Amino acid sequence: MLYFIAKTTFYVIVKSMKNSHLILPVNEDELQKIVLPLEQEIKRLSEENRLLRHELFAPKSEKLPVGPNPQLSLFDMPENPPEAPEDSENEIIVPEHTRQKKGRKKLPGNLPRIDVVHDIPEEEKNCACGAELSRIGEDVSEKLDIIPAKIRVIRNVRLKYACKNCEGALSDDKSVKIAPVPPQIIPKGLATAGLLAHIMIAKFCDALPFYRQEKQFARLGIHIPRQTMCNWAMKVAEFCLPILSLLREDIRGGPLINVDETPVQVLKEPAHVAKRKSYMWVFKGGAVSKPVIIFQYHPTRSGDVAKLFLNGYQGTVLTDAYSGYGFLNGHPKILHVYCWAHARRMFMNVKKASSSKKSGSADEALSMIKKLYSLEKIARCKEMSPAEIYELRQNLAKPILAKFHNWLNKKQRQVTPKSLLGKAVNYCLNQWIGLQNYIMDGNAEIDNNSVENAIRPFALGRRNWLFSGTPEGAQASALLYSLIETAKANDLEPYRYLRFLFERIPRTPAEDVRQLLPTNLVPEDLILPDLPSGV
Repeated sequence: MLYFIAKTTFYVIVKSMKNSHLILPVNEDELQKIVLPLEQEIKRLSEENRLLRHELFAPKSEKLPVGPNPQLSLFDMPENPPEAPEDSENEIIVPEHTRQKKGRKKLPGNLPRIDVVHDIPEEEKNCACGAELSRIGEDVSEKLDIIPAKIRVIRNVRLKYACKNCEGALSDDKSVKIAPVPPQIIPKGLATAGLLAHIMIAKFCDALPFYRQEKQFARLGIHIPRQTMCNWAMKVAEFCLPILSLLREDIRGGPLINVDETPVQVLKEPAHVAKRKSYMWVFKGGAVSKPVIIFQYHPTRSGDVAKLFLNGYQGTVLTDAYSGYGFLNGHPKILHVYCWAHARRMFMNVKKASSSKKSGSADEALSMIKKLYSLEKIARCKEMSPAEIYELRQNLAKPILAKFHNWLNKKQRQVTPKSLLGKAVNYCLNQWIGLQNYIMDGNAEIDNNSVENAIRPFALGRRNWLFSGTPEGAQASALLYSLIETAKANDLEPYRYLRFLFERIPRTPAEDVRQLLPTNLVPEDLILPDLPSGV
């Protein structure tokens, strides 16, 4: 469609069905009705194009530059000091803190030390006056060294006993007695608890697929097929199911549960074809000082997964605005909180897609959201209790939220719904009750970043191993990720914890398994076994 002006009359050229053209006169009002939607569509497409180019070629960080010069630093320097808020009546002061002196950090004191003494030659130990030089001190500098991984063989020597006198004829027991083998996760397998822990940590903590580990073992002179390692992971997961059941109980005992999900591909999932996405659901909760993280595989993204997991729970649940969590809205015993990081990200997209450095309305929204996050930083720095955080939010965050809500209502009447800014404004207004609910509970966080950080190791590993072969393999992966991430959340070194668990769980009675939970251990409990003599 084309249009042109002849004196004061507007004409529109319209292409007809038969490839002929019609020239129709229109007035100015009719022309505006034709041109305005086209201009809005061009603006929307231009925004989406700039956003796409930014996602492809620009940094992914959502940090905003501060200060009079908004240009980002060429090098990765420390963050600039926080920008002072514009509104003096709502001024937020972040408590000052001391920075550590720059320089190389001291090496951990628990590492073994080997002294290599460097001395001057004997002929230089005499002074020009003829006297012998006296040692007055020493200068020590430390350097790190590493010994590559070694594979060793643990020989289980079982001593046998028999009676040479009667050869057992007078005994009701067996004629030959032999020492029993200690219980193991894989009784007749080659793997010790240490090897199993090493393989599981390499894949589920360091994102190293089994086929790469197979090559590493080959360089060390041993052949362990990837299928064997996969079978070991399945058996380990089956043995540790009681641990998962106890963690599931503990996660529901805390005041807050974070929920999120991420896609995973399972090739032999009978519920659907291989190319269709399955999902790994992640739940984080439990006691505030002893967090629990549980991964749960499911072939769909149905909200019934979260509904079944949260059945009977009473407390606060923090999620994104996915419709599958809609059953939580209006729940009489659950406070449903939405994630502010998702809302902020939509305004960041507006800023990224802007054709100029200043994006106007998006900057206003981000400035108010930044003030909300500044309050959370104050609470963290002062290590406030949930009751103190609640009072802080009621006194300072609530007025900011009211101002932001008024701004959203005003902007909704000024922007087109299909534009990036319109989508961001409508998103916040549609989810406003859930977004502001975080101020109602001091235990609630302002965003869902804690559970998203727990998902990150899984997402990193997914890029390397790409898919799971079977649903059983995906479920085993979920259990091992649960153990590792819960151990990390409780400041336990993952390898030490898995080795500790794999050595003790085969010989621990069912009623005492709770003692092996990562939430019931401290780093000092994870003492590695002494090396055999001669090794």
